[in-house]
Amino acid sequence: MKKLSTLLLLGLVTLNLSAQKMTKDKKAVVASVEKHKENLIKISDSIWALAETAFEESISAELLADYAEENGMTVTRGVADIPTAFIATYGSGSPVISVLGEFDALPGLSQNTVPTKDPRIEGEPGHGCGHNMFGAASLGAAIAIKEQIEAGNITGTVKFFGTPAEEKYFGKVWMVEAGLWDDVDVNVSWHPAAEIEADVQSGLALVDFMVEFYGQAAHASADPWNGRSASDALELYTTGINYYREHIKPTSRIHYHIQDGGQVVNVVPDYSRLWVRVRDPKRDVMLPTFERVKAMAEGAAIMANVEYKYSLISGIYETLVNREGGKIMQSNLELLGPITYTDEEVTYGKAIQEATGKPQVGMDGEVHPLKETEALPGGGSTDVGDVSWNVPNINLGVTVAPKGTPWHSWAVVACGGMSIGHKGMIYASKAMGMTMLDLFDDPKLVEKVKEEYKTRKGDVKYEAMIDGPPPIPGK
Repeated sequence: MKKLSTLLLLGLVTLNLSAQKMTKDKKAVVASVEKHKENLIKISDSIWALAETAFEESISAELLADYAEENGMTVTRGVADIPTAFIATYGSGSPVISVLGEFDALPGLSQNTVPTKDPRIEGEPGHGCGHNMFGAASLGAAIAIKEQIEAGNITGTVKFFGTPAEEKYFGKVWMVEAGLWDDVDVNVSWHPAAEIEADVQSGLALVDFMVEFYGQAAHASADPWNGRSASDALELYTTGINYYREHIKPTSRIHYHIQDGGQVVNVVPDYSRLWVRVRDPKRDVMLPTFERVKAMAEGAAIMANVEYKYSLISGIYETLVNREGGKIMQSNLELLGPITYTDEEVTYGKAIQEATGKPQVGMDGEVHPLKETEALPGGGSTDVGDVSWNVPNINLGVTVAPKGTPWHSWAVVACGGMSIGHKGMIYASKAMGMTMLDLFDDPKLVEKVKEEYKTRKGDVKYEAMIDGPPPIPGK
């Protein structure tokens, strides 16, 4: 009897282990990513070195679009009136599963692949958010799915969206307005991070706008009474904003960047300009704060006896979480297991932590459990939010930098062009490809994801927070 019980127990363990094994098709997805690995790394490193900023990512977009085309996908360039936006498609019919790829850099973050601050080109841009890896990994996943459709193992349509200008203008908002996700069943996305997790947290809604003040120039000493200072208005406005901070919700944020406060000290400035951003985890909380901050510009103009102009730049929604999708992603992360690092990579990570004043704990390559979704998360904002209010979105974070690394900094750039970043990128490509495969394989999973999306969205009618065409430089 004892022997029989032992055999039964061993059988149950074997069955459980079998359930966790890769299917043949998932092994094929992983093999595809491995097959394209060197080319994906080469594309990522090229985009890393180019470091092209918002709406100017012409060569970066071309590298991704060309590789999609070389691998049999049909590419439509310049979508939504954005020269660097494109769609790569393969297959026909349902389901239609899409994946996002970003590729824009941040100003002033140029950095060599060394663990101390060392700009490649002083003052030039760098990929401080890892978008060089973002686009390449997502394209790798799309190509892996394309090959499965081509082989007849699955049916449906895969789409890769090349999405520019996430860091500044939020290019996806114009792409959503153009209806590019209208026929998509589920969207998949990822973002470089400092840990591996199926991301079931939202982000912050925001609105961006510019305020310009117009006064009258005069000699600052001989006849200042003949001047009306645009700089005075700017200072009064920022003072008002800073006093207002005490009276907003703790979850809200207000940022501003003074772009022009006058040119010389002996002239009463007749022009000033600042860029203002308001955020909150909930758009319906952010909007009244935004309206108040916008109205304060008029008050500052009245006090300084100048004119003012308000210009909307862009605005985005918080991300609509999808936990059903998160569960699918989580199961694939557990199948893939952790990322392992060499001693040299751990030493590199610790050196970055030392240089940025963080505990020297090295890399976190473990797969973290699926977390509870926070009601009011902190953190940043992304135009993936606007996509998520138009189609169900499954999101992923994968380690590409040491634990505790300051984001939007040289430290992320230092990892994004070497093996630590490469490992995270290839891992993300596999995880997304496997998750997309699950959606193609099982219509019930697609329906579960879509049902949660409908429930969470409720009766909210999406309206894009933009005014006019995308602000393409030179247009």
